[in-house]
Amino acid sequence: MSRFHAPIAEQIWDMKYRLKEADGTPIDTSVEDTWRRIARALAVVEKDPVLWEERFYAALEGFKFLPAGRITAGAGTGRAVTLFNCFVMGTIPDTMAGIFEALKEAALTMQQGGGIGYDFSTIRPRGAEVKGVAADASGPLSFMDVWDAMCRTIMSAGSRRGAMMATMRCDHPDIEAFIEAKKDAARLRMFNLSVLITDPFMAAVKADGPWELVFGGRVYQTMPARDLWNRTMRNTYDFAEPGVIFIDRINTANNLGYVEQIAATNPCGEQPLPPYGACLLGSINLPTLVSGAFSAGASLDVAALDDLVRMAVRMMDNTVDASRFPLPQQEAEARAKRRIGLGVTGLADALLMVGLRYGSVEAAAQTEAWMHAIARAAYLASVDLAQEKGAFPLFDAQAYLASGTMAGMDADVRALIAQHGIRNALLTSVAPTGTISLYAGNVSSGIEPVFAYAYTRKVLQKDGSRTQEEVVDYAVRLWRETHGEAPLPDYFVNAQTLPPLDHVRMQAAAQKWIDSSISKTINCPEDISFDAFQEVYMAAWDQGCKGCTTYRPNAVTGSVLTVSEAAPAAPAQVPEEKGGEVVYLAEPLSRPAALEGNTYKVKWPGSEHALYITVNDIIISGHRRPFEVFINSKNMEHFAWTVALTRMISAVFRRGGDISFVVEELKAVFDPRGGAWMEGRYVPSILAAIGGVIERHLIAIGFIEGEGLGLKSDPHAEKMVVGGSPRGAACPSCGSFAVQMKEGCMTCNDCSHSKCG
Repeated sequence: MSRFHAPIAEQIWDMKYRLKEADGTPIDTSVEDTWRRIARALAVVEKDPVLWEERFYAALEGFKFLPAGRITAGAGTGRAVTLFNCFVMGTIPDTMAGIFEALKEAALTMQQGGGIGYDFSTIRPRGAEVKGVAADASGPLSFMDVWDAMCRTIMSAGSRRGAMMATMRCDHPDIEAFIEAKKDAARLRMFNLSVLITDPFMAAVKADGPWELVFGGRVYQTMPARDLWNRTMRNTYDFAEPGVIFIDRINTANNLGYVEQIAATNPCGEQPLPPYGACLLGSINLPTLVSGAFSAGASLDVAALDDLVRMAVRMMDNTVDASRFPLPQQEAEARAKRRIGLGVTGLADALLMVGLRYGSVEAAAQTEAWMHAIARAAYLASVDLAQEKGAFPLFDAQAYLASGTMAGMDADVRALIAQHGIRNALLTSVAPTGTISLYAGNVSSGIEPVFAYAYTRKVLQKDGSRTQEEVVDYAVRLWRETHGEAPLPDYFVNAQTLPPLDHVRMQAAAQKWIDSSISKTINCPEDISFDAFQEVYMAAWDQGCKGCTTYRPNAVTGSVLTVSEAAPAAPAQVPEEKGGEVVYLAEPLSRPAALEGNTYKVKWPGSEHALYITVNDIIISGHRRPFEVFINSKNMEHFAWTVALTRMISAVFRRGGDISFVVEELKAVFDPRGGAWMEGRYVPSILAAIGGVIERHLIAIGFIEGEGLGLKSDPHAEKMVVGGSPRGAACPSCGSFAVQMKEGCMTCNDCSHSKCG
């Protein structure tokens, strides 16, 4: 009998986590086999592997403990992949050789399936003198373009594109350009951007004081702090980036402040890490521990929570020893500190099941109590491990107890740490859990509110067809099982209706007992005023958060998934759709006698003659879509391949459907002889330049959005059929209009593709 609550959960397991032979033959015949594989792999390092395998299996059974995707997919497979989700790479030297050595390390890390974070504040600003070569520096953003191009060519484990986080200090001379980088819809698509906000900067903002932009001891510019703050807020309001990281608060609260300095985070922000730091993630599935759901006596079993947390800590500590690492520096860093990131998922569902409204004062207090219980159990479990296996190598009792989370930790826990040491330097984090939460029965993700009570999802079948399946929130499904068609209580709220400051209250409540950080998105209504939007960030600062990420739907960023306001207890209604499916034509479109289009001139450095690229369009139902491409040049060296390329691209265009992948594939081509700098950015090949021209044309005619290569208004683009027609980017993996911002990442509800890996 299947342990899955819905077909989509089983499909996610099959696609992402199930162990298979190279030819696709399943090795894991059931999810129980997957649990057994993980349990056995993590028990190998124990003195009694058989005993611990059974205990680990019991923790995994029933989806109670959910190791992150890298562990679930990779543990026990024998494959050369890392079980760590993400890394912060080494400090980038301000030299050409050092910069490209860092780029190589990034590529090697992403090749094994790790997302990466980098602080680009160490690179001298644009226009600064480069001694010895009589030239001016191109600045950190130019090198970020190189990283972005590299990332597009690296397929991470599980066929996921890599994800990257770029940070820059608020006092770097190029910070204004960094803040506005995402105004160019085609630039830095593989990056999440965050500004490192310092305590002195926030003091200057509140006092309306001056702010200096400095590099290498030289003041490049002085400006009002509020101007820089407002500019950051305006770009976030309009483009959803950059995020904000309160970096001094992170370093002050760091248990390891005595041996490390943090300047960057992993791509989704829940793990602030030092150079070569790695994040190892797992989540306690809170709804599985609630008994008597929706009754007067509903409660979360705190004793069971304690037991589960202790087992999870041991499993994750073992993972440090069981994992491979892309670089030796990463292995040394992980084993010297043994930091783990144990978090939760299903918080909102658990609150609903005990009768609390997410975002309320009562729910925040309950969240804080549960997180305190988890932190206490985790730290005590790590003390026990220290007695059994030894403390982490860099443990210094006096320094450790004087820093970070220890200041607020229970006195008895502090006393035990002083006496016995602790195995893991940091233990708690709240990561994005979208995919594993859906796999575990569609529990609410992380500490986010329920996004939608029920929605229709299009599921790709093995024969290539798509079926529609209702995906129901875990708590709503339980309500239906016990209360039938009775209306949901008024304490059921979702991300669309929750006031932004209620989001902040919940994040702040959880943060008190999280020694790392939290990946969370604060959903803001489209019509929120700019002043009210800024208040969200000030509230996050004032209430002790370590960072803040918001998402406001608008014409530029698109909207999150829109859900019908129909009673959620009933099956989701599918409104009639006009032209809704992607049209894949059995026969190519016939060419009209005349077509409209545009011709673009590209002068490739080193080539005597320019390329002239013509893209012609066809009008279908009043909407423009690309039909054919021609490339002409006097340079006969390129004649054969340009003719072949244009014939192939035109044939793809004429078949209909989502053709945005053509741009992505062209832009990912690297020339082994090297690319070229064009208009201030690095283009890795002449084919990538052609891809960029086609992309520019498709954006101009409204066929795709610049961000994420999503179809915009074409009537033959696939659309989600939940509520009104969504806007904005389609999924770059499956083309579906089911993309939403969750936990700091754009995530597809149809195929679970996530920018964060």
